[in-house]
Amino acid sequence: MTKILLFGIGMQEVLVIALIVLLLFGGKKIPELMKGLGKGVKSFKDGMKEVDDEVKEIKGEE
Repeated sequence: MTKILLFGIGMQEVLVIALIVLLLFGGKKIPELMKGLGKGVKSFKDGMKEVDDEVKEIKGEE
């Protein structure tokens, strides 16, 4: 059996999780959830970039 993700999650486990998500949220809600998740990740990355820029700026002043 091949391990495809972290923590030893195999393909069967991924399929079971996907099925549960589909049953809980339905087919129409999943794209909306993924869009929101994508916006959240983008916002997080932008915030991390701002922090890195500020750290570099502070180090440059010293």
